[in-house]
Amino acid sequence: MDADRFARASLSRLVEAGDVETGVLVGEVGAVEAVDRIRAGAGSLHRFAARVAALDTDRDLDVAAKVGARLVVPDDDEWPERLSQIPSPPWCLWVRGHLDLAESVERSVAVVGSRAATTYGAQVAADLAAGLVQRGWAVVSGAAFGIDASAHRGALAAGGTTVAVLAGGVDRPYPVGNADLLARIAQEGLVVSEVAPGSAPMRSRFLSRNRLIAGMTRGTVVVEADLRSGSRNTVKHAIEAGRPVGAVPGPITSMTSSGCHQEIRDQRAVLVTSAAEIVDLVGDIGDDACEPARGPAQPGDELPPVDAAVLEAVPFRAGVTLDALVLATALAPLIVRAALGRLERAGFVAETTGTWRKRPRNRHQPQD
Repeated sequence: MDADRFARASLSRLVEAGDVETGVLVGEVGAVEAVDRIRAGAGSLHRFAARVAALDTDRDLDVAAKVGARLVVPDDDEWPERLSQIPSPPWCLWVRGHLDLAESVERSVAVVGSRAATTYGAQVAADLAAGLVQRGWAVVSGAAFGIDASAHRGALAAGGTTVAVLAGGVDRPYPVGNADLLARIAQEGLVVSEVAPGSAPMRSRFLSRNRLIAGMTRGTVVVEADLRSGSRNTVKHAIEAGRPVGAVPGPITSMTSSGCHQEIRDQRAVLVTSAAEIVDLVGDIGDDACEPARGPAQPGDELPPVDAAVLEAVPFRAGVTLDALVLATALAPLIVRAALGRLERAGFVAETTGTWRKRPRNRHQPQD
């Protein structure tokens, strides 16, 4: 293993994500020299002394190999380029799974939300994830209970790719209740973490991993979130990275959706209700656009205003005379007569002995 790769593996054990001083140091002197200075412990870097004493990077690499994980660094082809564009990019990534990470997240969407999901939220998350993978998009989430787990399961059920980004080590399933789900994701998708194997999923690491979920994807969708939900932290990271954000609406009486509604109200997120709308939001202009939602087309929707006014005045049952229609529409007789002719040819009205009535809707058929 080359020195830079080994040093970055060491940093994933020594330094927490977002450490500004270390980030500047790595940028100035590189990972190898940064680790050497941390080991020396000069000045403020002495704060890492306890971790330096316990550091065993060879052991971390051995543990990773035992669970089928590999180390991915910024110079690798497998490195997601979008992560190099976010504030405080990770030193490295520990990856479990057979898929290529960069290819998997090239067209991907983060689907996140509340751990205390409602039945509605869980169903919507699964449906949206399934719809996304059916359109050729991968689903990225955090493997938590609730919306995250539902999104992963929806993607897997549809035979698509899903990526779980953990706050702890890739060898340490968390929450434990999702161990089976994470094992399946490792087999069929990817499990990713920026911290070394065995690392505990501390609260600060959950907030840090949110920037990875937002940063490696084309956009983020929040399905359910209350006003203090951690998924709103993911929204913040997505906005900082310049990525679009969508939010799924819920009942206005549901506190579980109050965070989504606030994001929409604050114009930080776009309202989305389907996989097609999500792809329209995060995809390529033109290629991934979707048609606006419309109600079912009804006979007569495209009629000119004059014809529509005359048709509205014609009853279904009793026939009506031309004079009565002139009175009802306040149009000239010739105009009404011409409109009736067009409506009759289109199958909307029928004439019987000088009177007109509407044809039943199921018999509206254009005539030659």
